[in-house]
Amino acid sequence: MGVYLKAAVGALRGAGRLPFVAGGGGAMPDLELEEREIAAEPDRVAGYARVCGFRVRDELPPTYPHVLAFPLHMRLMTDGSFPFSPVGLVHIGNRIEVRRPLRIGEQLDLRVRPAEHEAESAFTIVTEARAGGELAWREESTMLRRGGGRPPRVLEDFEGAFVARWHLPNDLGRRYASVSGDRNPIHMHALTAKAFGFPRAIAHGMWTKARCLAAREPSLQGAYEVEVEFRKPILLPARVDFERSGERFRVRSGDRVHLLGRVRD
Repeated sequence: MGVYLKAAVGALRGAGRLPFVAGGGGAMPDLELEEREIAAEPDRVAGYARVCGFRVRDELPPTYPHVLAFPLHMRLMTDGSFPFSPVGLVHIGNRIEVRRPLRIGEQLDLRVRPAEHEAESAFTIVTEARAGGELAWREESTMLRRGGGRPPRVLEDFEGAFVARWHLPNDLGRRYASVSGDRNPIHMHALTAKAFGFPRAIAHGMWTKARCLAAREPSLQGAYEVEVEFRKPILLPARVDFERSGERFRVRSGDRVHLLGRVRD
């Protein structure tokens, strides 16, 4: 059974009682998934870079290992031992630690595992990318389960200087899905988004983070950490402003803040 079909089955009432379907409740499983010797394909990286605004070069964009690991994320969240159905989960935060730049074509060993969150309504997916046995990249993605209260926010809002205005087309979700593999229906079409309570399709949070890092690309060198919180969804099409103050940045439209972020060396 494909992962998206398993995810859809998990959304059906009572399906979580089946042993092979996620969403049965209980504790977070002691589960780790791994893919070894994964290499990014140059054409795919170039397509991703174009959609997200990165320059095409021989280094991977800092968010690209997330794309490589996304099939493992889906396998994890559709495993029968996983307590929450993946349908209706909301991505509320993401922290990436770049230990060193990764090259296109470099062989990577990817590992993903779930972790408990201090808030019962949320959990974290931890992803690691190793090259030659060395931990080169690490990510923590915080997910909010359906109907759960949002955990306390960490990043504070601020007044930043205007940097750029971005025009996000109606098909951005489909364009990003084609280069990332993330085909969550809330991003694809207005009709499928409405089924989950959104008036229109919404932009992927990881596209928004990637676009921010692409705007900051010249200043991201060596080892660094980038943390973001996803606040309000961006309904497509949209015009949003990218603002910055030192190492902090945000995306907003009017009074609605969509993303807050910061970079640390």
